[in-house]
Amino acid sequence: MPVLEVDGVSMTFGQGEHAVRALKPATFSVDGGELAALLGPSGSGKSTLLLAISLILEPTTGRISLNGREVYDNGPTGVDVRAFRRQNIGFIFQQHNLIPFLTAQENVALVMQLNGAGRRQAARRATELLGFLEIAHRADALPANLSGGEQQRVAIGRALANEQRLVLADEPTAALDTERGGKVMALLRRIARERRSAVITVTHDRRMIEGFDTIYHLDDGSLTAVTRTEEGRREGRAIG
Repeated sequence: MPVLEVDGVSMTFGQGEHAVRALKPATFSVDGGELAALLGPSGSGKSTLLLAISLILEPTTGRISLNGREVYDNGPTGVDVRAFRRQNIGFIFQQHNLIPFLTAQENVALVMQLNGAGRRQAARRATELLGFLEIAHRADALPANLSGGEQQRVAIGRALANEQRLVLADEPTAALDTERGGKVMALLRRIARERRSAVITVTHDRRMIEGFDTIYHLDDGSLTAVTRTEEGRREGRAIG
């Protein structure tokens, strides 16, 4: 069953003669365990689609279902969008946005505490996540004392803190060399496979294409093509 279903989602900014159609109706789905890319040049609508999926920007038209629950149908469906997003969607940004005066463990635990977890439970879970990401030995370090790669792993841990089934990543390899980018891709693939999350990555980094299962090509606001990679064919991923 798909974790995410998107049906006819579009985005228009402004009205009348000043209206700009940033995203034309897009329809696709992403399964648990699938690593999908939104690929296209700057201005193609990739980030707009990502923001629409997460309801950070409310779509102009369309329907969005997450974990079998309809959260948008040409308007919000009565869910508390902020709470639903916090509980079900993890975000990984190119800029890590870690809180500088909190340790690696505290940065991850804070997300769980905001979702109602007790301090001890959140700390224990944060330690487990940092272990999963092979950075538990840096749990007590402040962000300023972490390398760029270590900071990114903490940011990924934060995105997984509430066991979100949908993980959205915005250009996570853009500022990395090929070797480090490949390690991030391997980690995202591991998250998808082992945690059965649907992972969607906005990218224009063609070096990493073969690491994805499915690639959604966008151009001038339109979803123009869908490609399943060799990795996806080996895993038997369906194209939504």
